[in-house]
Amino acid sequence: MTLPTTSTITTIAVIGAGTMGIGIAQVAATAGLTVLLFDINQDVLTRSLDTMRQRLRKRVEQGKAESKTIETLITNIHVAQHLSELSSAQLVIEAVAEKLAIKQSIFGELEAICHKSTIFASNTSSLSITAIGCQLKHPERLAGLHFFNPAPVMKLVEVIRGLETSPEVIEQLKALTLSWGKVPVICRSTPGFIVNRVARPFYAETLRALEEQVGSPATLDSVLRDAGGFAMGPLQLTDLIGHDVNYAVTESVFQAFGYDPRFQTSLMQLELVQAGHFGRKSKQGFYHYDDNKPQPTASFAAKVHLNHPQTVKVRGDWQIFPEFAQLLSENGISLEGLAQQPNQSPTLLVNDVIIMLTNGELASFHAQRSGQAVVLFDLSANYLSASAITLTCATQNNTQQNQHAIAFFQSLGKNVIVLPDYPALLTMRTVAMLCNEALDVVNKGVATVQDTDNAMRFGVNYPKGPLTWGAQLGWPRMLSVLEQLAQFYGDSRYRPNPLLRQLAAGYQSLSFKELL
Repeated sequence: MTLPTTSTITTIAVIGAGTMGIGIAQVAATAGLTVLLFDINQDVLTRSLDTMRQRLRKRVEQGKAESKTIETLITNIHVAQHLSELSSAQLVIEAVAEKLAIKQSIFGELEAICHKSTIFASNTSSLSITAIGCQLKHPERLAGLHFFNPAPVMKLVEVIRGLETSPEVIEQLKALTLSWGKVPVICRSTPGFIVNRVARPFYAETLRALEEQVGSPATLDSVLRDAGGFAMGPLQLTDLIGHDVNYAVTESVFQAFGYDPRFQTSLMQLELVQAGHFGRKSKQGFYHYDDNKPQPTASFAAKVHLNHPQTVKVRGDWQIFPEFAQLLSENGISLEGLAQQPNQSPTLLVNDVIIMLTNGELASFHAQRSGQAVVLFDLSANYLSASAITLTCATQNNTQQNQHAIAFFQSLGKNVIVLPDYPALLTMRTVAMLCNEALDVVNKGVATVQDTDNAMRFGVNYPKGPLTWGAQLGWPRMLSVLEQLAQFYGDSRYRPNPLLRQLAAGYQSLSFKELL
């Protein structure tokens, strides 16, 4: 099969004029291509086009875009009344309902309509590319091209390789999406691809904490967002996505992986779905969306006023947290002499209270072993810019000892969230699980290290790629966190990936050189 080159792809067809289809059409039209837009429901197609035109022209009125540019974009999109009118397209992108039979039927018809060199792509977010193409005479021309919503804004595109997909098709789609200003990542067709698979723990760990009454939705969201550094809290985000959609994706991945406990669905989220509380679109989810009612807020520790100054000593390896080290330095806390402690966990001693990074054990276990008051702090993407920090205190501590820890972090300008003595707190356990799943993607040959990290950064706006984060924290620390969680819960959900064990033991793969 002779494929068109990037420079010779001048006409593409988009099938499906829903939110994703019209967004993909806009992306291609913006790049100067002729777009043939088809939808079996002409009313949907007309409404989508009208909405897109109004939105784009409003940008001109607001001074955010040039009129000539927008009008050229609009005229690049042409309506097709029948599938037969798509015969001139060098690339056809399907963006219809997530029904395998429908997609198979569409591509079966296209195979008889389009030139033998035309590339076929499905925007599916969950279905197997191999299964979609299994009835084609030439399945090697079919690949996945999974855009993220809103397609004109989101940078990521997952380029998905089915079992029969030609390598040349994958390379061509990668080059084309790059020319559109996107960030393509290549992955093998497996359940959830990269993003919808690796992202499951981001929701699951907070849902578990909510079920275990660790904190309110607003407080738990604040832990991941304000203290951890993620753009949105998991519960806030599921309300935005829609619980019907988010639960269905989790259930689909859970089933596809043979009901592996690491993809376990949440009964609490299922109850919301059964009640019709889908989030923003139903005006009720974990939060309510009634303009007459104020949204609940996170619970922060009250301001602590001490009668005497604190003594602060620092020890351990703070090189893994350069922003935290800068925060301490800017507040007059000396870090001199720490270079001699390269593998010791970053630790503070505030008025004889040990304050250290969580490693997955309960603070009470640390206090029991050390015979001292212990407070653990949670992970953050950037301790310097984070507005909050999350702590948990050993049950052996007295109130004054806990207040010393709270007052110290408040003196650094942080809101303090105090959670019960919860193993690995919340951001640390979430990142450890994200890292573990990302390593499984790499270990199984689904995607490369770089593509896996790029998928999570550009597809769901994580502050760091999970593998970059894991390498920064150190693979032995990641392994320790998961082992402690597995022991605490007796749950195989937290079993460490074999590649994580290898990396923690000093195994150095060429694919990880850039992260080590």
